Amino acid sequence: MQNITHYIPILTTIVSFAFTAALYRHWQRKPEAKYLMWWTIGVFCFGIGTLTEAINVLFGWSVINMKAWYIAGALLGAFPLAQGTVYLLLKKKTADILTWFFIVYITIAAIAIMLAPVDMSLVDPTRLTGKVMTWTWARLFSILPNTYSLIFLVGGAAWSAIQYARKSDSGNRVLGNWLIAIGALLPGIGGSFTRMGYVEVLFVTEFIGILLIWAGYRAMTQTQTKSIHAAQTTD
Repeated sequence: MQNITHYIPILTTIVSFAFTAALYRHWQRKPEAKYLMWWTIGVFCFGIGTLTEAINVLFGWSVINMKAWYIAGALLGAFPLAQGTVYLLLKKKTADILTWFFIVYITIAAIAIMLAPVDMSLVDPTRLTGKVMTWTWARLFSILPNTYSLIFLVGGAAWSAIQYARKSDSGNRVLGNWLIAIGALLPGIGGSFTRMGYVEVLFVTEFIGILLIWAGYRAMTQTQTKSIHAAQTTD
């Protein structure tokens, strides 16, 4: 029997795709901005991940949907959002090198997940989990992109918030960055609970997380104060 919290991903998916549309329009006004491109991809991937959760509750468990959920959530996860921040914080050449490294890395990891056998005796139709895949080594691929995302998305937003706090004319940029940092951290916390069997916590933290990230984005795009990042000076 499905818990009512299992239906939260439906709302999260709707919010994610609406946010994706807003970011896409922003990116189209500034097509050379790779950070906007990656943020758009990131929120879209987030929405794909929650869409698989919604599919599971509405149409039932399947191997294909479970693996799509794992690739979108555990492998991609916050990586595209973090890569957008990398293009703000690091030199373009360095960001480009990291981009290609992770594209190759995540592609190899995704292939391993797609080929991984599934132990059907471990399947709980109401819960998506990577533990049903018997190639435990394939699940280890997720550690690197998730750690990378924690450092650059959560850490990058927190660092930016601190830098803006030192400026007297920072406007809403301090608040916006803290909202993004907290919003990006929440799904990771929810993911930890999922590994302990409490997938409902993930559904709640994903929903709150994407709302906070969108609120942070709006707070910063509606302020007239100057960005500390050169790539954003014309936003």
